Amino acid sequence: MSSHVESSSRSLPNPTPCLSYWQRTTRAFKHLYENKDAPLPSKSKYVIVGSGIAGGLTAFELIEGGASAEEIVVLEAREAASGASSRNAGHVRPDAFRGFSAYAKVHGDEQALKIINDERLVLGRVAEFVKKHDVQCDFNLTTTFDVCMTPEFAAYEAESLEAFKRAGGDTTHIKFYEGTEAEAKTRVPGALAAYEWPAGSSHPAKLAQFLLQSVILKGAKLFTFCPAMKVTPSHLEAGLWDVHTTRGSITAEKVIHCTNAHAAQLLPHLDPYMRPNRAQAQSLVPVPAFSGTDALQSTYSLRYSLHHFYSLIQRKGDGTLVLGVSRSNPTLSPETIASRLSTDDSRYNDEIVEDALRSFGEMFPDYKSDAAMHGEGLDHAWTGIIGMTTDSVPFVGAIESLPGQYICAGFNGHGMARIFTCAPGVAQIVRGESWSKTGLPECFQFNTERLNRLSKGDLPSIW
Repeated sequence: MSSHVESSSRSLPNPTPCLSYWQRTTRAFKHLYENKDAPLPSKSKYVIVGSGIAGGLTAFELIEGGASAEEIVVLEAREAASGASSRNAGHVRPDAFRGFSAYAKVHGDEQALKIINDERLVLGRVAEFVKKHDVQCDFNLTTTFDVCMTPEFAAYEAESLEAFKRAGGDTTHIKFYEGTEAEAKTRVPGALAAYEWPAGSSHPAKLAQFLLQSVILKGAKLFTFCPAMKVTPSHLEAGLWDVHTTRGSITAEKVIHCTNAHAAQLLPHLDPYMRPNRAQAQSLVPVPAFSGTDALQSTYSLRYSLHHFYSLIQRKGDGTLVLGVSRSNPTLSPETIASRLSTDDSRYNDEIVEDALRSFGEMFPDYKSDAAMHGEGLDHAWTGIIGMTTDSVPFVGAIESLPGQYICAGFNGHGMARIFTCAPGVAQIVRGESWSKTGLPECFQFNTERLNRLSKGDLPSIW
């Protein structure tokens, strides 16, 4: 367990990260160490910093929109897609209503509705993209449960749903269960209530790697193990930018920051408004009660409170269970809770593993880890760094104070429910289209007005 704690998001990705379950199962990806030792070109029209799903999809969308692939360079500090995209818990899970009240307090009812609707749209976008391009990323379109484990949270969910309805939110796709019906539907004996709606799961590293391979085959260049250190006005020509890396500099007309939790490293003025948050997940090989025809068919968020919850998927292919743990958990020690404010993804925390396994056994009593045979039970644990913004929505768009630079970052742990609209949106902005053309919620737009509002520090915190 690492004791390193950072309160600033101004840091490069850790050079010695652990591997996630997803990364351990994709070590044969042929572009994993792409151009690791190749010389960096001196110039490119577009430089995208970050090779996760946001960076890969932005490159993909630029090419789809007419940009020359040969004019695109993607820089990655570590191996290909080594950040949060390949470290998440496998969900493609839109928020159906729960976050509405919290978003409304910060952004108003209209924007809160748009935030929720945008996440629902993303699920369809991912499903459509995977089908259209035959992406072998184990995508599973299914349903998900929000399971209320305490009376307090059951009341909170009910109030959130009513507020969402009053504001005009569509709830026709949401099913509600309580009491014994909730227990039967979810297989959780302690479930007081449960809400079910469409969602999905995927192998996120395979999705990220598909995007990278696609743009590389079209002519884009990926340089791994090439961390960007800073961006300065070009010494060659006014209006261009020099991206300084550990392997030299590259001059670009347009620089697109897809670095999520690390965005403030290259954009230090964002430091007050972005925070890294270290999350952890565990993979488990199922015991017989969760194997074969008894495998779980839906995904889960099992909630004791707004900030104390566990996420769960079961992969269709190999049956692996992936159990995620919330960022704020009152059952953990203060030291462990404090350690989440870090960009150190080199280790996992033993206390979190113990809590996750204990809690999983309590929520699903059929899972008896003490009776597990050799090869069943805990397989692996890993960490990933979430990029949090102080108003809980992403930074997307042109950076007005730095003409020619753009951002698509700060997904607040909802990357898989946001990137498939945000990355195409930033690609449109890079091409010179208006914000209204993106269809994104206005509160996602990165602009001076938003930063000024955030600088006042009078917004209620969601996270």
